Amino acid sequence: MERSCDRLVEGLGRSIDYLEARPEIDRSRFAYLGLSWGGATAPILLAVEDRFRVAVLESGGLEFQSALPEADAINFITRVNTPTLMLNGRYDHFFPEEASQRAFLQLLGTADKDKRLVVYATGHAVPRKEFIRESIDWLDRYLGPVRR
Repeated sequence: MERSCDRLVEGLGRSIDYLEARPEIDRSRFAYLGLSWGGATAPILLAVEDRFRVAVLESGGLEFQSALPEADAINFITRVNTPTLMLNGRYDHFFPEEASQRAFLQLLGTADKDKRLVVYATGHAVPRKEFIRESIDWLDRYLGPVRR
């Protein structure tokens, strides 16, 4: 994980650099979408990459495995101030509701008014229709509606 974490951060930065160089891309409206492991690694990425204006995490939370300090999300989570929506399942066996999901939200450095956890009566995946509705509402709130 430690080496892949360095590469992940570097690759993310390069990807955003590329997008910012494109004239058709609005660099003021970048959003982070993390699914499962992407939600678990979000604290690291959002803490070191400040170009995201908002985040949506599906089926993520704190992981319960050993990692070096430089690759442990717990050491970054309080530094995140990005508005963050979490969509999770109550019966998720990877990210238990109380110990992982709610602890993640509580430790997140984001202001209380800018973070939200929605828990569904599901396992690791949330209902697609609800994911789309909640995500669009959240993105519209922080980025404004899609411009045509």
